[in-house]
Amino acid sequence: MNYEEVLKFMYESLPMYQRIGAAAYKADLNTTIKLDDYFGNPHKHYKTIHIAGTNGKGSVSHSLASVLQEAGYKTGLYTSPHLVDYRERIRVNGEKISKEFVTDFINNNLKVLKELKPSFFEMSVALAFEYFRFMKVDIAVIEVGMGGRLDSTNIINPIISVITNIDYDHTQFLGDTKEKIAVEKAGIIKPKVPVIIGESSPETDNVFLQKAKSENSRILFTDKISTCEQIKSDFENSIYRFSKNGISNEFNFALGGNYQHKNLNLIINAVECINDIGVKINDDSLANGLKNVVKNTSFRGRWEKLNDNPLCVCDTGHNKNGITEIIKQIKNIKADKYHFVLGFVSDKNVSELLELFPNDERNKYYFTQASIPRAMSIEDLKNIVITKCFSQVSFYSNVPSAYNAAMSSAGENDFVFVGGSNFVVGEIVG
Repeated sequence: MNYEEVLKFMYESLPMYQRIGAAAYKADLNTTIKLDDYFGNPHKHYKTIHIAGTNGKGSVSHSLASVLQEAGYKTGLYTSPHLVDYRERIRVNGEKISKEFVTDFINNNLKVLKELKPSFFEMSVALAFEYFRFMKVDIAVIEVGMGGRLDSTNIINPIISVITNIDYDHTQFLGDTKEKIAVEKAGIIKPKVPVIIGESSPETDNVFLQKAKSENSRILFTDKISTCEQIKSDFENSIYRFSKNGISNEFNFALGGNYQHKNLNLIINAVECINDIGVKINDDSLANGLKNVVKNTSFRGRWEKLNDNPLCVCDTGHNKNGITEIIKQIKNIKADKYHFVLGFVSDKNVSELLELFPNDERNKYYFTQASIPRAMSIEDLKNIVITKCFSQVSFYSNVPSAYNAAMSSAGENDFVFVGGSNFVVGEIVG
């Protein structure tokens, strides 16, 4: 099979959660462990950092990878899902995995793939870990796909574990309370491995404290020991003040979005912890890594500006917490009218999410569906939207037509937002 045929095999023969949802989910690590054993446990050949959480995993993972690159380490980065190209998921020093390696991996291991029948995600984890060994990385930043305890990435023994925050998402798998979700995320805490928590909460702190105690792991809640505040922000560069132990420093951070102050606070503390372990990162590498994260890792889709006149921004935030932060920032943007290009996946509580969006004559909505089986259909969206009584609503069968309609309708002083799911954003930035 050539590369295009391999992609077709991967998408059509291996169950993929991002496309079909629950049918692709496996609540155990049996297949992952068998695959890992088959390849000789490649993740044991380099250091790893493990990142879990409800929101912010991508921003934190890419930023830590960028900092490590600036410090001179050959750095692997595994994230999901991809926006445009499958190879975005697996990078070394910012460069995507080669088509040749993906093709050879599938062709050379078809027998075991057909025998074990891994999910798309299980196969991708095995591919990433094997590629990082092949490339002889010094360290790899590994982002959890969903949850933590039963996630396929959770076979590694990292130098630190990082948990960004806890909120409601994937509740059909992770639980319907924050405590239950925290138990799943806390599953990445390993014996005597430090764990860094980005946001403390009365509902979840004890879960993490008890798990860390049982594993004899040092635990830090970064919002309790330091602060990070935004001083100035635009779409290319934001300036933040980080304060800890009475000392303040300013950092330029390439990622837009007012919500990034929480992630940045976590990132800087994680770098301090990495330093303590012996992976040395000096102040210049930290500063340059934060400033150059987009350049170093090609990270996209987080409060990303797509156009100037009219101003158009996209963001992949797709759960209640993420969209709440996005709406807060939109309310600070002065515009004559606001245009929202939105699509969702079918397993989200879309009715709850739509309650977060403004509803008056200055706001116009363009609802659509991404070109994946998991997308909520236009008909189902209509049935939900009709109950919300939005003043200006239109529906489009595909993302490009909705985006083009919004951009054509918007005046130079208007604002256009594209979001609702990774897949809507992916079709625009591609």
